[in-house]
Amino acid sequence: MRDIRTLDLNLLKALDALLDECSVTRAASRLALTQPAVSGMLVRLRESFDDPLFIRAPRGLVPTPRALALASPVKRVLEDIEGLLQPERFEPATARLGMAIAATDYAQQTILVPFLARLRLLAPGIRIAVKPVQDDQVQRQLEAGELDLALLTPETTHEGLHARRLFDERYVCTMRKDHPLATTMTLERFCAAEHAIVSYSGEAFRGVTDAALATLGRVRQVCLSVTSFLVLVEILRTSDLIAVVPQRLVAQVPDMAMVEPPLPITGFTKVAAWHERTHHQAAQRWVRAQLFGDGPDHAG
Repeated sequence: MRDIRTLDLNLLKALDALLDECSVTRAASRLALTQPAVSGMLVRLRESFDDPLFIRAPRGLVPTPRALALASPVKRVLEDIEGLLQPERFEPATARLGMAIAATDYAQQTILVPFLARLRLLAPGIRIAVKPVQDDQVQRQLEAGELDLALLTPETTHEGLHARRLFDERYVCTMRKDHPLATTMTLERFCAAEHAIVSYSGEAFRGVTDAALATLGRVRQVCLSVTSFLVLVEILRTSDLIAVVPQRLVAQVPDMAMVEPPLPITGFTKVAAWHERTHHQAAQRWVRAQLFGDGPDHAG
C-alpha cells in the first residue's frame, strides 16, 4: 500500500469479498454492486498494492501470494472498523474503572451512602473517589476530567453542564431527644435558644434561617459555627444547642428530636451535574442511572 490516505475503505471490503469468493461476479452480488464496478475496484486495488492480486483461471480467480498474505489483516481491519461503529457496551459486574464525584458532607451522607451501597453490589470493580465541592473549580474539573459528577444545587450549577434534579430538601429544627424545646418550640423560644450553624468557610454566623428571621424583624443566637453537618449532629447530641438542618440529614439519626421550625425557611434542591464529554459514555450513563434510581443493571 503506497499511501493509506488514498485508499478507500470500500476497496478493502471488495478485496475481502474477492478473497472469499474468488469471483468478480459472486463478489459483486455479495457487495450489492455491479460486476463492472467490482472490476474497476480490482483495478484500483492492484494499483494501491502494486500487485496483480488475482490471476484469471478457468474456474475463477486465483489469489497471488501477496493477496493471500493480505487476507487475515484485511478481515481484522474490517472487523475492527465494524466494532467501532457498534454501540459501546458496558458490563457492570466485570467493569474495572475509576470515577470522581464532588459532594459536600451533606450530599455524601444523604446521597452517596445509599448510592455507593448499590454500586458495590452491582459493580464492585468501580472505584469512586469522593472530592470536596469547590464552586469556582467544578466547571473546569468536569471539563478536564478531574471530576465525572458533581452533586450541587441549581444555583451553583454552571451553564453548559448537563444536570438532573435529585430531590427537593426542606429544613427542620433538630436537637437531642430529651431537649426541653423538643415539645415546646415557639418563635420566642427558638430565638432565645443557642444555635449551631454549618458554614463551609468556617467564618459565617448567618444562614438562610437568619434571612428568614430578618423578614420578621427577629434574630437568633448563633454561638457555634462548624464546617461539617456530621460533626454538628454529634455536638447536638451532647449539648443544649439546637440547629436548623436539612431533614434528610437527621431523619434516620437515633436519639435526635426533629420539629418544624416556628417560621417558614426556604429549602433547596440537589442536582447531579456532568459534562458533555461523558454524556454519551455507556459506563457513565449506567452509573448516573443508578444514582437517579431509574436505570437497568446493564447498559449498552
